[in-house]
Amino acid sequence: MAISWSSKRKLIYGLICLGILILTIIILFFSFFYNKPSCFDGVMNGRELGTDCGGICSRMCQDAFFPPRIQWGGAKIEKLSEGLYNLSSYIVNPNPNGGALAVPYSMSLYDSGGLFITKRTGKIDLYPHRNTLAFESAVDVGKRIPVKASFEFTSPPFWFKANDNLLGLSAIDKKYSEDENGSNLQVVLKNKNLYGLSNVIVSVILLDTDGNVIGFSQTKIDSFGRANTASDQQIAYFTWPLNRKGQVASIEVVPSLTPVEIK
Repeated sequence: MAISWSSKRKLIYGLICLGILILTIIILFFSFFYNKPSCFDGVMNGRELGTDCGGICSRMCQDAFFPPRIQWGGAKIEKLSEGLYNLSSYIVNPNPNGGALAVPYSMSLYDSGGLFITKRTGKIDLYPHRNTLAFESAVDVGKRIPVKASFEFTSPPFWFKANDNLLGLSAIDKKYSEDENGSNLQVVLKNKNLYGLSNVIVSVILLDTDGNVIGFSQTKIDSFGRANTASDQQIAYFTWPLNRKGQVASIEVVPSLTPVEIK
């Protein structure tokens, strides 16, 4: 039986309305119940290589990085005066494009009998493909005499993708001197990058002729101008209330920055 044109028109209108209703229901459903994959949802989805890591995420997966290496057998001790000591540990980040922020650590001091004296806790940034000095100054041990120090990370680093922006920063001069009142060091650093740098941590390590660590310190330079400007060169100053009796044979300068995630 043939369908009249008016019936066809009503059927077409009905189907259109039904389609609009179904589409509206689908849109509302996805609006309320669909969560777009992200790097912070606790689920491996999208183009991630692991849960909230790898692929488009800045955080690196556990199998995509090497753990940091703790050198110097743990930590070194430097006596400043009776009852006061500096502590330091040399950390190597072997990851060329991986950084970590505020990694917590603990450094402990022990006496000749292996008995615990005291400890310091702190946090350290691990800059991509750079060495870093964990440094604690003027640790008070009272009348105890420390002979050994240890270093450990108290939580694992959370790695993310980052670039090394320190390639153009170098120490162009080092002047160390000492007298009966103490010793001091001036390190001239120059920025050859085409961009400025801010809050650069500068660590120094003093070595004797056999390469043994006999001193260390750390300071911060607020800013460097970009290359070929009046402020592209800065001086880092270090002082110690002790004389090393001419034992300093070489000086290692270790600059570091807070790493920035690649978005």
